[in-house]
Amino acid sequence: MLALALPAFGSLVAEPLFLMADSAMIGHLGTAQLAGLGVAAALLTTVVNVFVFLAYATTASVARSVGAGDLPTAIRRGMDGVWLALLLGVALVAVLVPLTPAVVDAFGASATAAPHAVSYLRISALGIPAMLMVLAATGVLRGLQDTRTPLLVALGGFGANIALNALLIYGLDQGVAGSAWGSVIAQWGMAAVYLRVVVRGARAHGADLRPSAAGLRSNARAGVPLLVRTLSLRAVMLIATAIAARLGDADVAAHQIALTIWTLLAFALDAVAIAGQAIIGRYLGAADRAGAREACRRMVWWGAVGGAALAVLLIVASPLALRLFTGDHEVREQLLPVLLVMAVTQPVAGVVFVLDGVLMGAGDGRYLAGAMLLTLLVFAPVALLVPVLGGGVTALWAAIAGLMMGTRLLTLGLRTRTGRWMVTGASPA
Repeated sequence: MLALALPAFGSLVAEPLFLMADSAMIGHLGTAQLAGLGVAAALLTTVVNVFVFLAYATTASVARSVGAGDLPTAIRRGMDGVWLALLLGVALVAVLVPLTPAVVDAFGASATAAPHAVSYLRISALGIPAMLMVLAATGVLRGLQDTRTPLLVALGGFGANIALNALLIYGLDQGVAGSAWGSVIAQWGMAAVYLRVVVRGARAHGADLRPSAAGLRSNARAGVPLLVRTLSLRAVMLIATAIAARLGDADVAAHQIALTIWTLLAFALDAVAIAGQAIIGRYLGAADRAGAREACRRMVWWGAVGGAALAVLLIVASPLALRLFTGDHEVREQLLPVLLVMAVTQPVAGVVFVLDGVLMGAGDGRYLAGAMLLTLLVFAPVALLVPVLGGGVTALWAAIAGLMMGTRLLTLGLRTRTGRWMVTGASPA
């Protein structure tokens, strides 16, 4: 479990580290630039994370085939996931680039932040196919019980992103646009490395590199429930960002920093969940229900302990985070209580992410979709009342970190107490 989780931690935090690097560098250009990044990053993250099933569904299906002892089929399923990612990515670029100004305007960005949001989002959209292929290829390797290679690729991508951002933002004075270009170049570099690794593995095991219509349909069908689950989760975060944007530039800037830190912490906790996806899928593929249940128990314990450790770390590091991300006194005042709310709820978050990973590894997508829809229905009315009742960004984050995560803990906890998720065999169907 730890052999998979520890390297997975490094690769998981690559995405939030990309945004943290952007936030830290752009934050010192001005509040309007940071607010623009907040809107654009929320939209870009939503677009990409809607298709995170490319990693999750691929991990589960590949791991089940590995557990069943059928490695060629495992790799074939993975290659179909990569092809599906490329097709979806190209389609998204064709739609998003011309619609960028309208999307940013509909999102409620202020007049000062909107130009920066449009610039960042339009350029960053060009990296979407690379990001989706990275998701799918990462899922293949996780399913094969390899989290070390994604770690190495993530470290290389993060290092390249930092260097490119520093050069383009400050060296060439490109501002927000330079930050976007730096991320796009780094993302395509990561995709190229992943493709080389996956293609080499496919050839070594005699797997066909060409896309299979049946395989594409199978991957898409397995991903639909996870797509619904992810759309519901992203709707929660979009509602939160839209509310923050209407509270003022200082509020949305504080929200963007908080969201970046929250994402980093979430991905850190998700390392155990990623191990869970691979391990649970392998156990169920091998028809070992007892092993799957024991692995679930151990991972829940690790999730709670990890969440408690991150809570302490966040409280201690809060003063540093305030100085790192912004020099604006008003933004700092808004951010500090949000970080404290976030810290208190980390142990709950640790358990929630683990249970999410366990059910994904089991292929229990339909339940995950229903549970997240219910969470959205509970969260949305409360969040929309925040500005009506005069609440600020701290009240908004109490709804995110408290109400939303508490609802998820209840629904996922009830499910894992039953045995209905433990369907054995090479396919969960």
